[in-house]
Amino acid sequence: MESQILVEQISGLYLGEAIVELASVTSGINHKSRATELQVGTQAVVGDTQADPKHHGGLDRVLHHFPREHYGQYRRWDMMASFKDAPAMGENISTVGLDETQVHIGDIIKIGEVELQVTQPRSPCFKLNLQFGHNEFALAMQQSGRCGWFYRVIKPGTIYETDSVVLLERLTDISVAEAMHIYFLPEFNAEQYQRLADCKGLAVAWVHSLQRRIENNAIEDWQMRLYGPQAN
Repeated sequence: MESQILVEQISGLYLGEAIVELASVTSGINHKSRATELQVGTQAVVGDTQADPKHHGGLDRVLHHFPREHYGQYRRWDMMASFKDAPAMGENISTVGLDETQVHIGDIIKIGEVELQVTQPRSPCFKLNLQFGHNEFALAMQQSGRCGWFYRVIKPGTIYETDSVVLLERLTDISVAEAMHIYFLPEFNAEQYQRLADCKGLAVAWVHSLQRRIENNAIEDWQMRLYGPQAN
């Protein structure tokens, strides 16, 4: 396929190293501030830190891309206790005019000199409830699919705010939106799980999670992830 410009110019780049307490939970979601550039390595962004390496960061989640217009939708749904905008989701890249229906798992994306691969949607957790002051925020993200997505790095380099987002190659027929839908189906569906697990480029953690479901013939409990310690 010919390369395709998805976004002419990024609306914001963000990074940060501070780890803070968010309602007694350690989090880096509030540590990011605006940057004119991101120095992107294969394992991390220089100057960007994750508070929970087990669930954030890693080779399959080096960069988080979140559509800025989703903030407006969550505000319209009264899901925020106070006004918040980018980078309140903890994102590194913010754009307008590109969403989860237009980006596919496995897509090879070029931003400036950096080449990336889309690996997975963001899997929402209870820290979003604390961040936005609404106990159902993580669930709303899970059900709506307005979650953003993660990248692994194929070719490191520097991303600038003036760079375009370009699709170089499409490898699968499953969009980020559909991947989110399949992964969080309310009822067990081995056929759909296998279809998603077979997607070229899908994050290793998601592949393993889907394989465990198929082997166990059951979906894992989501309560702790969605609601935190209070779920028990």
